[in-house]
Amino acid sequence: MEIGVLAQFKDLGVAAVLGLAAIGSGLGAGVAGMAAVGAWKKAFIQNKPASFMLLVFVGAPLTQTIYGMILMNKMAEAVTKGFYAWDVGLFCGAGLGLSAFFQGKAGACAADAMGETGKGFGNYLVVLGIIETVALFVMAFSLGLLGKLA
Repeated sequence: MEIGVLAQFKDLGVAAVLGLAAIGSGLGAGVAGMAAVGAWKKAFIQNKPASFMLLVFVGAPLTQTIYGMILMNKMAEAVTKGFYAWDVGLFCGAGLGLSAFFQGKAGACAADAMGETGKGFGNYLVVLGIIETVALFVMAFSLGLLGKLA
């Protein structure tokens, strides 16, 4: 493989980390959003107030895109120094994306449960926070690794 061909892919890891994180955020927010809409529909049918708090569950997976952007910026610095770090971009992006997706799935369950009972907001938020911690670990450890490269 020629150096020129490799250079064409120099930004692969940079794009992958943000793209995969954003895909997971979109899927997670979509799943949680569908559950929130369903919970609101049930409340409207029963002439009960629809809890605005369900939007917290819908928005929770979006932070992984921000973490992906932070990593993308750090990786872009590494690329200028000759380190392409495709593996970091692909695997860390996948880690962020999966965290966001499963956070959205947990958020969907939380929206359904809170919509039905009106209780448990703090407990549900703790579950989402634990899943968020996985994404924070991915970002922090990746920044540490990239700091050694750059």
